[in-house]
Amino acid sequence: MTTQQDPRDPEAPEGVDLERPNVARVYDWFLGGSANWAIDREFGSQVLKQFPEVKTFARVGRDFLGRGVGYLARQGVTQFLDIGSGVPTVGNVHQIASAVNPDSRVVYVDIEPVAVAHSQLLLEREGLLGRHAVLQGDVRDPADIWKRALETGVLDPRQPIGLVLVGLLYFLGPDEPVHEMVQRYVDLLPSGSYFLSSHLTEDGVTRKEGDNRENVQELYKKTSAPFHLRSRAEFTAFFDGLELVEPGIDWMATWHLDEAASRASNRFADDPTFTGGLGGLGRKP
Repeated sequence: MTTQQDPRDPEAPEGVDLERPNVARVYDWFLGGSANWAIDREFGSQVLKQFPEVKTFARVGRDFLGRGVGYLARQGVTQFLDIGSGVPTVGNVHQIASAVNPDSRVVYVDIEPVAVAHSQLLLEREGLLGRHAVLQGDVRDPADIWKRALETGVLDPRQPIGLVLVGLLYFLGPDEPVHEMVQRYVDLLPSGSYFLSSHLTEDGVTRKEGDNRENVQELYKKTSAPFHLRSRAEFTAFFDGLELVEPGIDWMATWHLDEAASRASNRFADDPTFTGGLGGLGRKP
């Protein structure tokens, strides 16, 4: 895989690794964004050759995020902690929440410098830095992220918070204490807060002829963050102690479609299992 400079590529921010494709930048490319480099696009093209539906799957996940945030905003949640927020694209958390409640506030967190830099630039252009904030941090350190998120002054720990871990947990391996990590975040949340998350699974997934998704998983081992599948039961366990919002753990493509239309999700209306993506929302009593 070449790392030659592509004329479409902007200058990389300090600390950006262009030796390997980065999952946040590849996801940005799948969604039609421009915050990616040649190495990311080359990798994304390899993935598409193995599994052409991946761009639509990416949009299904993005639309699920939008519906979840919209639902929370309509429940009166006005502040969000979005960890693993990725590169800004259409339908960011602050945009969705503010459309329901203009007083909504968001702290974005990502480990990827490009995601952080672009998020800051977007908020600066919109004149929203201060009301919202961006941090570079590792989801594996809940105490550090929580401390710095509160230090921004954006979040009020006395009021309900929407914790968003969408499109993230499957990049943490089975050898990591992921359930304990999520529990630490939930323990820090005030009563009345919500936890919105998603995951990839093989459980109950319909397979079609030429389905090469195992090859995609192999390809991702070349990236900054290989992904790992978990069972429905393993994903459901992330919500232990929380009150699951109806319909409970569901396929992302069908979860609360009453919240907003999704052309990508509608493509899988007859068989949402094919997407292999689960989503859920839980409320802390």
